[in-house]
Amino acid sequence: LAGLEAGCYYAHLAEGQLRMLLARRDVGEILADAETPDELRQQLEIVQRVRSHAAELGLDVGGQYTSFVDWPGDRVITTVVATRPGEIDAREFWFPIVGRVPYKGFFDEERARSEAEKLRGQGLDVCLSPITAYSTLGWLDDPLTAPMLREGRARLIEVVLHELVHATVYVPDEADWNEGLATFFGQEAAIGFREEPGEREEERRRVEEDRSVARILAAFRERIADLYQRTAAGPERDAARAALERETRAELASLDLTTRDG
Repeated sequence: LAGLEAGCYYAHLAEGQLRMLLARRDVGEILADAETPDELRQQLEIVQRVRSHAAELGLDVGGQYTSFVDWPGDRVITTVVATRPGEIDAREFWFPIVGRVPYKGFFDEERARSEAEKLRGQGLDVCLSPITAYSTLGWLDDPLTAPMLREGRARLIEVVLHELVHATVYVPDEADWNEGLATFFGQEAAIGFREEPGEREEERRRVEEDRSVARILAAFRERIADLYQRTAAGPERDAARAALERETRAELASLDLTTRDG
């Protein structure tokens, strides 16, 4: 039964990936089409410049993001993340090639919700997250997708650079390291991509604000871990955790953010 379930899941991934590949349109053809909307044309042209920038930085660009898929909705996949009650480290899932990762992705959102309910039935805490882009780690030429473009130009540039890092280097069983590398490199490369000093400063401010939020959340995570380690489950710990959350929310609200809604 376990083998059958795994087979069904991989078949689902294969079907979703095939749909993605069959729906691709060559970026060059789209740019040459006189009926292409100006906004889409500008976004595709920016990505082609980003590809050149990434190649200059030593990333393995290949045929990545030379095609576009008009994928519907706000996501390409939905990821499922699960933890045991009283823990903060996500349960890991094992996959061929990539090894262990702290999430499980689905092209079909309903399948993701069904998996979440199954895991909740096992007593796990579960959350679902919409994902606009993922990397096949260089095995396939990944396309741009409409959900990626809907996030705005600044995020689009960073996400493309982020995913190109994954396509260049990936260490199995080291999800945190892989994501940390791609995030840092993507952010710094996005700043360097900007040619005008004013634009570069604006991008630097956006990145620094993201990092400010991340630092507060990372500190919150460590405080929760310490609380769980030294306090037994029960009303006292629940109250302490709620207090830590209130303090963290207040700290986030006090940030002087200009590039996102505090």
